Amino acid sequence: MVAQAKPVGPRRYRESYGRYLEDFQVGDIYEHRPGRTISEADNTWFSLLTMNAHPLHCDSHFGSQSEFGRPLVNSTLTLAMVTGMSVADVSAKAIANLGWKEVRLIAPVFAGDTIYAESEVLAVRPSGSRPNQGIVTVRTLGKKADGTVFMEFTRSALMPTRGHALDDRANY
Repeated sequence: MVAQAKPVGPRRYRESYGRYLEDFQVGDIYEHRPGRTISEADNTWFSLLTMNAHPLHCDSHFGSQSEFGRPLVNSTLTLAMVTGMSVADVSAKAIANLGWKEVRLIAPVFAGDTIYAESEVLAVRPSGSRPNQGIVTVRTLGKKADGTVFMEFTRSALMPTRGHALDDRANY
């Protein structure tokens, strides 16, 4: 996590997370921590909350009859968790996420698995239409504790240059 204590008054500091456009260098890799152990309740609640009632996510008997022998963790839950793990390093100062592409689900994830994430900076460029902003593109991997890559995606975000983030304003 990238954290910085910014002075906001005499002997007063405010915690700030994230990177500015200038802080990203193509080829840098950020290992995101902490990881997260996914519980059966996480999977069931997320699946029901998002109205994905596929029995492979929430019916243990059904899952036991599948080729996996047990329920799978909902892939959109792992997408949300892996993206969330990357926020402090990649997009905590973002003006907007611009999109995900090439989302690949490489290996199954099960309740009880601990997952981690890492992101590699693929591209950094100034915006052609927005002064003091630019676009950062990263490839993010989701990995199980044993090193198995279970997910990969590319994500782009609109980032501010130094001094132009929302949390740079004195009244925030």
